Amino acid sequence: MALHFQSLAELEVLCTHLYIGTDLSQRIEAEKALLELIDSPECLSKCQLLLEQGTTSYAQLLAATCLSKLVSRVSPLPIEQRIDIKNYILHYVASQPKLAPFVFQALIQVIAKISKLGWFEVQKTQFVFREIIADVKKFLQGAVEHCIIGVIILSELTQEMNLVDCSRPSAKHRKIATSFRDTSLKDILVLACSLLKEVFTKPLNLQDQGQQNLVMQVLKLVLNCFDFDFIGSSADESADDHCTIHIPTTWRTIFLEPETLDLFFNLYHSLSPLLSQLGLSDPGNYHEFCRFLARLKTNYQLGELVMVKEYPDVIRLIANFTIASLQHWEFSPNSVHYLLTLWQRMVASVPFVKSTEPHLLDTYAPEIMKAFITSRLESVAIVVRDNLNDPLDDTATVFQQLEQLCTVSRCEYEKTYALLIQLFDQNAHNYQKLLHSASGITMEMAIQEGRLTWLVYLVGTVVGGRLTYTSTDEHDVMDGELSCRVFQLMSLMDNRLPQCPNEKVELAILWFLDQFRKTYVGDQLQRTSKVYAHMSEVLGITDENHVLETLTTKIVKNLKYWGRCEPVISRTLQLLNDLCVGYILLKKLRKIDAVKFMLKNHTSEHFPFLGISDSYSLSDFRCRTTFYTALTRLLMVDLGEDEDGFENFMLPLTVSFETVLQIFNNNFKQQDVKRMLIGLARDLRGIAFALNTKTSYTMLFDWMYPAYLPILQKAIERWYGEPACTTPILKLMAELMQNRSERLNFDVSSPNGILLFREASKMICTYGSQILSLGSLSKDQIYPVKLKGISICYSTLKSALCGNYVSFGVFKLYGDNHFDNVLQAFVKMLLSVSHSDLLQYRKLNQSYYPLLEYLTQDHMSFITNLDSPVLLYVLTSISEGLSALDTVVSSSCCTSLDHVLTYLFKHIAKEGKKALRCREATQAGQRLLHFMQQNPNVLQQMMSALMNTIVYEDCRNQWSVSRPLLGLILLNEEYFRELRASLINSQSLPKQEVLAQCFQNLMEGVEQNLSVKNRDRFTQNLSVFRRDVAEALRSDGSSEPCSPDMMS
Repeated sequence: MALHFQSLAELEVLCTHLYIGTDLSQRIEAEKALLELIDSPECLSKCQLLLEQGTTSYAQLLAATCLSKLVSRVSPLPIEQRIDIKNYILHYVASQPKLAPFVFQALIQVIAKISKLGWFEVQKTQFVFREIIADVKKFLQGAVEHCIIGVIILSELTQEMNLVDCSRPSAKHRKIATSFRDTSLKDILVLACSLLKEVFTKPLNLQDQGQQNLVMQVLKLVLNCFDFDFIGSSADESADDHCTIHIPTTWRTIFLEPETLDLFFNLYHSLSPLLSQLGLSDPGNYHEFCRFLARLKTNYQLGELVMVKEYPDVIRLIANFTIASLQHWEFSPNSVHYLLTLWQRMVASVPFVKSTEPHLLDTYAPEIMKAFITSRLESVAIVVRDNLNDPLDDTATVFQQLEQLCTVSRCEYEKTYALLIQLFDQNAHNYQKLLHSASGITMEMAIQEGRLTWLVYLVGTVVGGRLTYTSTDEHDVMDGELSCRVFQLMSLMDNRLPQCPNEKVELAILWFLDQFRKTYVGDQLQRTSKVYAHMSEVLGITDENHVLETLTTKIVKNLKYWGRCEPVISRTLQLLNDLCVGYILLKKLRKIDAVKFMLKNHTSEHFPFLGISDSYSLSDFRCRTTFYTALTRLLMVDLGEDEDGFENFMLPLTVSFETVLQIFNNNFKQQDVKRMLIGLARDLRGIAFALNTKTSYTMLFDWMYPAYLPILQKAIERWYGEPACTTPILKLMAELMQNRSERLNFDVSSPNGILLFREASKMICTYGSQILSLGSLSKDQIYPVKLKGISICYSTLKSALCGNYVSFGVFKLYGDNHFDNVLQAFVKMLLSVSHSDLLQYRKLNQSYYPLLEYLTQDHMSFITNLDSPVLLYVLTSISEGLSALDTVVSSSCCTSLDHVLTYLFKHIAKEGKKALRCREATQAGQRLLHFMQQNPNVLQQMMSALMNTIVYEDCRNQWSVSRPLLGLILLNEEYFRELRASLINSQSLPKQEVLAQCFQNLMEGVEQNLSVKNRDRFTQNLSVFRRDVAEALRSDGSSEPCSPDMMS
């Protein structure tokens, strides 16, 4: 049935299908009908019908949803209609206090969106949508339920003003938010505080649900005021160091008044009966309280805290609270992070305290460590017997907590050391008794292994803490005694392989080995240490060389026996990779038998994780890159120009490639060959990454070309729709194209640079044409299947363009079309990607925009030859990227735009001069000029975006913005005058004079050219201009009722 004939009953059926229906097809049809309803001219009348006569809350919710989408459109409704909608909803919620909460919330959001999006709109010289605050005050004068409605409206408005809408220009959001902050937010905060004072002066009846709700909503409003992004920093809530409130100067008096802080403390005491019903037994309250404690050290130095009279009592209470929290390990485990952060920072500050007052941390830090250690050991039995989630399974949280404890553990280290020695010996003895008993693997065995896992982690933690805290030789001796026990346990566990592996113990041992490596192994560390005193007696480990032997032997054993356990293999290879850093360490490692074994026997026969069995996930192959990076670093230490040595090292890979070639030719076992190629691509990428000299890279290139690169081309052609196969191969090619450390600067007689580029060109063209044949993809498939591969292709092409090892002019000279083909492939892939996807997917924009930067720098003839729609697409992508939050993207866009403008400016400057030597260059410049004349809004929008960035935003890349802005001004002087007039006329008369002077100073001494000297002068002027304009706009006084929006 056509939508305008739908009755109320039909609309309510639609609501049922949309919100509570279980039939997917009916829900999809309902969503389509909703979109039709929004586009229908009868939308407003239908919404009114649903609100006034709807029999269910879902009917009212549908009306609110339609209204929200209607008022959020890019092309807004007429101002009169929006005013009517706002007034209607205000009257509706006032007359319907019993609305379902979700309906009420949705309707309030409509009011907030109307107010935000129309904040600068004027009717009869009045900012009509700013009157919402006056409207709300009428609610506050009514009964309690109306007062609550008014508070919720203000709270939602404050939240909406702070909310960044990614579909709209960030400059516009920032401008509205800044105006709201300067004109209304302070008044809202004062109003909220006055409401709290009124509540506090009257007898507070917390049994009254209305009064209780009012207090909660007012507190929420105050919190939203403090949560406001005052300076446009978009602080990440998870990063507690960065969520400091940057209050405006005009608010200073509110915070300095003692009554303000007293108000909240008094309120807290008055609400204690209500709070005691929940208290810290509520995980939400507990979490926020832990965050509050962590902020103590963020806002104050330890030297300041110890001077406070109540400090001894406070630190004792915090310590007791922390100990109790650690003992209840199963309750809100994520909150412990904040408590440990507090103690870590407090202990780290001890060396810098000058005060003579006792800090008492030497008393409480060991107690915190003891509570953590004992609580974790006690948790193991409960986890095993009750089959609970094991905290050890969440390695990310475990590692985070242990890193925080590194510092805490070294405060009064003797106490923690004594406890760990006692517990380790006791649990190791019990474990050995179980091993010798005949009962085999029992629950008791699992408990003992769990406890030993925690103890190994903790020994690694205290050893790693040596780098964070002042240590003595005695402390090194203690580290040695603890480490000796872990090495003994490691030997015991290795002897039980492969029959009785324990993944958790193994991961803990690897954590310990990594911490020991950081602390006692390395080029920059002292040659002798007391850590070996006890280890030499018990284990025969006397120095760093013996430790390296132990570590490499352990690595080889893990790679042999843990092939099916990706976490262990991954961390083992990371340990190997970390060891292979630094020339002195590499020289020592090269002499060790275990390392020589790996270099000669890197096959699946010795190291199962290098196999291609179906039992291994394709994602597990990633660790092979790390393995071959480390191996190649070890190989290159003594290899020099020994080509035979390199060939011998590559022999396993040669055998694999020959096998692949044979299978390809015979067309059988395609799955095997695919897995083999994925492994080979990851192996070769690791090798290529480690080769940083021309000699070593040339050996690899000669090995790969022409024998094996065509096989990779075939694989791309055959399995283009399987990213598990294409991604490793494309990443290998991207790595081969990287001219890191000038490794691709081949001899002048060598064509290798051009040959390499031709292979890359073929691969990109093959992938591009094949991937586009897939057609449209679903939202969840588009990135992994298509966009990820395109981003790698762009990265590969960018590396070729900036590598300086290919002379691209040669291709055209000799009729070679590889360069033209890859550029055409670039265009075709680009046109298949939407502008929103370009900005949404970080890896894609991080490869596309730098590539565009080099294309506009060195290949403007290609840019100017693009068809008009394609050129418009490219320039639009630059325009949208200018406002991106990522400074890498915006800076790249500025540079690309500057190259285009410079090219255009030079063409215009040369036009009309005699003896134009290059006819082709003249035609290219003329094409670009003609395009700009046909599409003047392109450069105008870019100028608007950059001026908004300078005037209204926290511009973090001012130098980059200044470079294209001068070209835009010189090429669009008339439009620049319009922008200037728009900004000046939007302000009050005193400000107009200041701003006019700012603009005059901006162009002072700037000439009509784009020479480096002239650009530098403009950049200096712009810095002063931005500062002066910010001061002028920040000063008291409101704008005249005229929209000062620069955005086109």
